[in-house]
Formats: sequence, structure tokens, C-alpha cells
Amino acid sequence: MSAGILSTPVAGSGYLGLITTSPKLFQGNDSIAWSRKTISNGSRTHCMKTWNPINNKKFETLSYLPSLSEDSIAKEIDYMISKEWIPCLEFDEVGHVYRNNSQIPGYYDGRYWTLWKLPMFGCNDPSQVLNEIQECKKTYPNAYIRCLAFDNKHQVQCMAFVIQKPTTTTTTT
Repeated sequence: MSAGILSTPVAGSGYLGLITTSPKLFQGNDSIAWSRKTISNGSRTHCMKTWNPINNKKFETLSYLPSLSEDSIAKEIDYMISKEWIPCLEFDEVGHVYRNNSQIPGYYDGRYWTLWKLPMFGCNDPSQVLNEIQECKKTYPNAYIRCLAFDNKHQVQCMAFVIQKPTTTTTTT
């Protein structure tokens, strides 16, 4: 490639090679009613309060909502079963990912929660899942418990939500 190719200006670009040919690239206040082209809420601008992450871990999709009631949990499980997804319960004492045993890239403790029994293959009654939830809560009252839904046709996890958060949290650094 010869240097002469870049020294010819491209029509309408305002550049000669990498050097500008126009004195002003940005037509500031001299353009027509520049203040009308900018966006401003004026005095109506308010800052939005963000989520407080201190001692307030968030988990699955529904964790930003208040804790689910028994009726809400039953409706979510009914939805899972209506989609022919496989419900599954998991529990964990810590409830979040941390690094304790190794610092190598990609290794995290707490990535996987402990499975409560086996996934409920062939379950077509939400009361079966609700009974297992109650049994898990009774056995592990100070653990995080979540419900997952797996689609066996597409081999993916479709849904997950936390059912129980312990009143006293265990922190691991």
C-alpha cells in the first residue's frame, strides 16, 4: 500500500488520513438551539437508590421479591409441573459462592448445593413437592433451601428460586 492512498481526502469526511480538515468536529453552541437537543430533566432529576449488598445476598430470580408465601411457592411448583419440568430441592449452609480451599482460577467452593433426595422424576402432583419442602425445612431449619426445575427434553435448568433463608447466616471468606 502506498502512502499516497491515505493522503487523499475522503469526500465529506472532514479527514485527511488521520488528521482533521475541519476546525471544529463538534458544532457546540453555534448550532441551532443546542440546548433543545440535549436531554435534561431539570429539577425533576432524582437519584435512584440501589440495592444494598451488605449482609443482603441475592440468589435466584425471585430473590429480589419479598419471601414467597406458601401459596406462592405452590403456584410456582404448579407452573413447573404444568410445563412438565422436573422439580428438585437443594440446600446449603452458606448459600453463596466463596473461595476457601484453593485460589486457582475457576475454582470456587459453594458452587453446588447439596441435593435433597433425588430429583422428582414423574412428579405430577404439586403436593408431593410441597411435602418434600416441609420435610427439608424440618430437617435443615438453618439452611438455605431452593427449588429448581429441569427440562429433561432440552437438558437445561429452567427455573430456580429460594424457598428458605436462615435467620442466622454463616459467612465464609
